[in-house]
Formats: sequence, C-alpha cells, structure tokens
Amino acid sequence: MAESYKHPDFKKFKFRELKVYASTEWLADNKKKYRQVFDRFETTYIYAELSFYNKMFDDEDWEINVELKCYSLKKGRKEVCSLHFENRKVSKYDSVVYIREGWGNKNEGQFWKKGTYYWEAWIEGEKVATKYFYVEDAGKHEESTGNPYLEVQSLRLYEGPYDDVSEDDRTYFRKFSSEESRYIYVEVILRNLHNSKSWQCELFTKFYNDARELKGQVVRLQRVEKRDEWIKITAGWGSNVKGSWRKDRYTAELVFMDRLLAVVPFEVGDEFEEGIAGVLLPDRHSPVVLHPDDDANQTFEEVMQKLDALIGLTEIKRKVRDHAKYIQFLQLRKEKGFEEKEEINVHSVFIGNPGTGKTTVAGMMGRLYKKMGLLSKGHVHEVDRVDLVGEYIGQTAPKVKEAIEKARGGVLFIDEAYALARSNDDSKDFGREVIEILVKEMSNGEGDMAVIVAGYPKEMKHFLDSNPGLKSRFKLYFEFSDYLPQELSQIANYACTEKNVELTADAQRRIDELITEAYRSRDRSFGNARFVYDVIEQGKINLGLRVMSDENPRALSREAISIVTLEDVEKIDIKPKRELPNIPVDHALLELALNELNQLIGMKKIKEQISEMVQLVRYYRDTGKDVLNSFFLHTVFVGNPGTGKTTVARILTKIYKALGILERGHMVETDRQGLVAGFVGQTAIKTAEKIDEAMGGVLFIDEAYALTQQSFGAHGDFGNEAVQTLLKRMEDHRGEFFVFVAGYPENMEHFLKANPGLNSRFDKILKFDDYSPQELKEIALFMFSEQEMELSPEADEYLANYLMFIYDYRDKYFGNARTVRNIVAEINKNHNLRLAGLSARERKKVKDTLITLDDFESLKMDQSSSVFNKKTIGFRKKASE
Repeated sequence: MAESYKHPDFKKFKFRELKVYASTEWLADNKKKYRQVFDRFETTYIYAELSFYNKMFDDEDWEINVELKCYSLKKGRKEVCSLHFENRKVSKYDSVVYIREGWGNKNEGQFWKKGTYYWEAWIEGEKVATKYFYVEDAGKHEESTGNPYLEVQSLRLYEGPYDDVSEDDRTYFRKFSSEESRYIYVEVILRNLHNSKSWQCELFTKFYNDARELKGQVVRLQRVEKRDEWIKITAGWGSNVKGSWRKDRYTAELVFMDRLLAVVPFEVGDEFEEGIAGVLLPDRHSPVVLHPDDDANQTFEEVMQKLDALIGLTEIKRKVRDHAKYIQFLQLRKEKGFEEKEEINVHSVFIGNPGTGKTTVAGMMGRLYKKMGLLSKGHVHEVDRVDLVGEYIGQTAPKVKEAIEKARGGVLFIDEAYALARSNDDSKDFGREVIEILVKEMSNGEGDMAVIVAGYPKEMKHFLDSNPGLKSRFKLYFEFSDYLPQELSQIANYACTEKNVELTADAQRRIDELITEAYRSRDRSFGNARFVYDVIEQGKINLGLRVMSDENPRALSREAISIVTLEDVEKIDIKPKRELPNIPVDHALLELALNELNQLIGMKKIKEQISEMVQLVRYYRDTGKDVLNSFFLHTVFVGNPGTGKTTVARILTKIYKALGILERGHMVETDRQGLVAGFVGQTAIKTAEKIDEAMGGVLFIDEAYALTQQSFGAHGDFGNEAVQTLLKRMEDHRGEFFVFVAGYPENMEHFLKANPGLNSRFDKILKFDDYSPQELKEIALFMFSEQEMELSPEADEYLANYLMFIYDYRDKYFGNARTVRNIVAEINKNHNLRLAGLSARERKKVKDTLITLDDFESLKMDQSSSVFNKKTIGFRKKASE
C-alpha cells in the first residue's frame, strides 16, 4: 500500500451524489427513476441513493460506516428514520459504490403525508450531503381520471442563446436551421388544476433524436402558489455555439410524476420555418396545435387606453391590465355578497433600470386606482432617501409622516428605495426607521394610499429582505425591461414633438445609429428614455449654437430655427473619451522590480522577454509614440504548478506601474469562482465588479481555462458569459487595466482557442518551463538559508541526487518549487524530531542548524513509495533514454 493510504487524514472515498427515487424499476447504466416530487397516494417507499468513488479501487477491499437519515419539516424538524450500515464491505472491484435504502409502507398513501422532507447522508461520522424531496396531496384519484395537478394548455418551440429570450422577443418555429440554431427551447404553459394549495411542480423535458437516443434533459422544480391559474416553464437544450444540432428529426417530451404529458416532434434541417409545431397528447391519436388564449380584446376606460398608447412596456401593460381585471372581479364578488378576508393589495415593487417608464406607469396606476374607487385622489407624490431621512435623531419620523400625508389619497412613489437599507448591520442608519414607519402604515394605517417602491433588481432584493414585515406587504412585482432600439427611436420622435424640433432624414438616421451603439454597449446605468431625451436636447442645443452664430439670427425663418441637421447631431458627444494620465517613469521602482525579477532562480527566457518589452516600452515613451494603442500588454502565463507564474505576474505589475502605463499598479487575483455566478445574468455583474476593482491595475485570473471548460451536457454553465464580459471591457477600457491569465500549457491552449476574441486580445505569452534539477537545488538551498540552516556535505549530495530522481520521474502534476517547499518542510520536521530525541546534554554537542543525512531518512529514492508521483497506466521511459 502506498504511504499516503496510511496517513491518518486520508479518506478512502470521495462523495459523488445523493439522489431520491420511489420506483424500484431498474434502468440502463444502473440508474433509477430519480425524482424530488411524489404523489402521496402513489407512493409506498421513498429511497435514497448514496454514491461515492472508491479511492482503493483495484487495490484492496475495505469497510465503511454509513448512515442515511430522513427528516420531515412539517411543524419543525422531525426525524423520520435513521438507517445504519456498519462495517459495509467495499469491494476493490467497484470504482463507484452505491448504497440504496428506503422508508415507508407497502400500502400506497399510508405512510407519507404532504410536506417537505430531506435525506441526509453520513459517511464515517461526517455529513456529506442533503437532498430535499416533496410529497404532494391532490386527493385520491384513479389513473383513468387523468392528472389532478395540471393540464397542458400551450406548447411552443423557439431558438435562442443559453440565457433564454424574453417573451416579447420570441419567434416560434416548427423547423430549425442546423447551422444557425443554438439552444432549442420548449415554452410550456400549464393550467393549475390543484389551486387550493401551494405545491411543488417538477417537470422533466427530454430531447431525443430520431434513433431515440437521449440528446439532453432539463429538470425544472418550481413552486406553484395557491390560486395560481397558470404555470409557465421554459426549458432549452443545445450550445451557445451554432451548429450543435445536426440535421435530423427530434422530439421534446414532457414528463411529470413519471407520466408522459406531451410530445413535440420537430425537425432540424437547412432553414428555419416559423409556426407552431403540432403536439402529441397521450389521449389523442393525431397532433394538435396548442397556444395561449388571447383575452386582450376587452376594452378598458380612458386610463387604460392611455397606458396602451405608451411606447413599449408590453409586459407591464399586460400585468397592469390583469391586475385591474382582478380588482374588478373582487369588487364584483363583494357586490354579490362575498366577504374577502384580506383587503385589496395595491402596494407594488417596480424593478428596472433608469428611464424605463416606472414613474409614468406609477402615475397611470394612481389614476386607475382612483377610477376604480380604491383611492380618493389618484395623484403621485415622488420621494427618495433625501426626502425621507433626517440628519439627526428625531428628524426622520416627521419627514416620513409629512410625505405620507402628502401622498394620502394617491401614490407614494419611492425611487431608489434600496438606499433606505444601506446595511443590515448599521443600526445607526436612519433609513431603517423609514422602513419601520412604512411597514406600520401599510399594515394598520389610515389607508387611502398605495406605496410603490422602485430600483435595481439586486438592490431591491436586499431592501425587501431588510425588514421581516416589508416583503409581505408587497404582492405586486413589475419588472421594467430596457427599451429596444426601435422603441427608443419612437421615443426620440416623441421627444422631438415635445421639444418643437424636427430631424432631417440624415439626422434621423444618425440618431438611430447613436441609439443602437448606446444600446449595444449599455450597462445597468443605461438611461433608456432619459438617454434619448438627452440626445435630442443636445441636438437642440447644437441647433441653437449654430443659429446664434449666424450674422442675423432674427432674420431666419421659423423652419430654419426648428430643424436639427446632421451637422448638429454629429457634434453630440455621447461618451467623452477618457484621457489616460501621463505618468513619468519611476526609475527607482523600475530598478527595484527588475532586480527582484533577476534574483529569481532560472527563468532565463522569461527574463529576456520582459527585458525586451521594457526596452521597447521605454523607446516608445522616449519617442512620443502611443504605447497603449501599439500593444495590448494583456499576458498569458503558461506553465506547470510551482513554476513562478504568480510571482512573476506581481513583479510585472510593478514594472508596468514603474513605466507609468498603469495608473494605480495593483494586482487583483481571482479565479473562476470569483467571476462566475450560479444564475442567469449574475455572472456579468460579478465579473464587472471584479474588473472595476482591478481598474488602473492588473486582473490576474488563475486557472483561467476553467472559464471555457464546460462539462458534457451542462446547461447553464456561465463561464462563457464571464469571457464575453471580460472581452468587452478589455476593448472598451483599453489601456485602463490589463488582464493576466495563467494555467497549464495544454489547458491554456484550449482556453485561447475557445473564443476567437481571446487569442487576438493577448499579444504576449510567457512560457514557464519546469525547473532543472540544479535550479530545484538552488531553490531548496535558498529556503534553507532563509531559516538559517545549512547542509552537511553528505546531505548536500543526497539532496542533489534526490531532486534529480524526482525530476526524472515527474509528470504533469509535478509541483516544481511547491514540491521543493514540501521536501524542505519534511527535512526540517525530521531534523527537529531528531534533536527532540536527544537529551539536553547530547543536544549541546551537536550543531542545531546543521542538516545531516539522517534528516533525509523518509525521502527514499524509490519510485513506488514516492508521494510526489501518481501511478500511471503504461510504460515509463527511462531517464537515461
């Protein structure tokens, strides 16, 4: 057995997965029908499947202790069962070990009740995993009566990128292009038949090719709230790279609680064909077309007509219309004698970027509520943090109460409401007092007021979570998406009408180009309609300056002073170019950094490359040439572990700072975990925040290849989103920061080829070779000298031979300087143990800083016992060859 197996901390297993199932039917590849949602009256036993990798595979049999525990979360945490597997034999022939066991009763519906449960898995006293599952109860029913939970109402297919397509932008197809298709999505709308209770819906979407081979599977677990009429789910499969769908016939199949709901056949061929694909239902013999019913033909009164006249805001209009209809329904019930336990909730959360129409829609809703008899005035009183928060103790409450009274009878609209909850830990922030007063007013105040809070999505979530009672007071959520370029163009025309100016045809085209450019490069601070109004205002200002430069402006016609020309538009400065600072060369810092580089052991080629680069940059600066537009200076560091990549990156950052091409000269170190988030849209924000932190310096991404290594079949890997964000910021902020990426040679080659933009952005590659045996010895002696230790001649000779030995048998996992550090630490430990074994009198006779041959006792030149090498399959070439 290898020495590492004997280490007290060595684990003979590696956790793999914990899954849940109810059916004992065996499937291919030793699999089961894994699920998380079960029907009470169809369930006997619910099983847990624990799997782990056997690290002793092909070496020896061994024993393990496992415990599976099940808990119910109904009325607190309660243990359902605890299953022990003591001294369970693990065979050396099993690379993956499965332990399956369940709990329940052989009679359906007898044991498991509606509720939330979870399995816990323990191995050798250590909890390794938790897996939740849910038991739902829709009443006892016969299979012939159909599904008591839901009914398929609409099923359509569309194409898009990995982060999906908004409803308004979807184009539905019955046939897809092989060359142009990325992800193929299924949009399913289900009617909620079990609307008397909240429940968990688990929907499996499986994509098969014509040979019935599974191309991919997406599982959606979604909570369905009580009284929800519809359940909307989208699930897609494919790749962000076009061409992953081959020409063939496919089916998308929907499965719910092990029952087939619907099958959608579709074809991938040469070109797209718009339309809605026919759907095969279990009880139908021929395909049917399912699509949502259109209920938008009812006419509303003047307020609703004005709302419909607004540009864009399609989804917002729909939600407001539905909300109004529901209020009318509740009022109708009241007229018929029904009593509602809860008052009609009119408080809303508006989420979106600036200029997306939030204030305008708030005004519409105020008038709508007035017309329906819910508010007495219907006006809007708009406030923000400054209007509500006092500077001193005792000032906040009167300001808030004054704002409430001004809004009484209408809408209190709080813009950037998240500013009231700056920090959950800041007890001295008076914004918390505002929130407490608002919660009290919305709970049991005088009424006759609707509160609408608005802001960015992430910040608004923090705001709503800042007070336990706050979130429960808001039932209505409206998400305002950015306007599309064509909608912004319409807004520009409307703004011209309001400002009494006209655009020439050339000016109109240029305005549209500016809008498109701004839309493509937008971030969350993009001003939308405000941006467009500013553009038209600047055009009007340029018109005014041109007119007033005329010798006799008063003699000009009315038309001449109202038409904005292409000349006026060309002068609009959308985004002033940031001038980079002209920082002189810091010769002292440059000399210090170069000395630090030259003192490093080995790296002859690296030092030559950096020295040449320094000479070139100095020449460009001396001759007045533009350094930053001549070079990217983004650098790839390629090499095995422990070859000095991070150390050189830090020195190179100092060199760039000394040369005056970095404003701050700091280095921010990160990896995939620091850039990639787990949900759509969050990765771009997380990456942008890290880039902002590195502005004026260097962003160092270790193991950068992990951003483009997507596991097979992994839908929702957001590494590519991080790469796209990085590339855009590298281009938009050229010269304001540099990116260093590091990793293993083979992996970094795949990384640079994964995206065409990566290879072109990095114009410098530094290759770090493994240290030679002599260099490894120099590193070891340097480490010993730092600890004021010295080696005896015999020890020095043995060290050289041992380093030659591990160098000859190294593999791609060889740690170079890190391995040397481990060896030095091992020798020092042996040295200290040897001295500790001597008596005080004997210790005085020896030199305590001298490393002897005895201290190398645990470092044998025996390949089979080396902890620095991994076993491989095949034949190793001898060092002498």
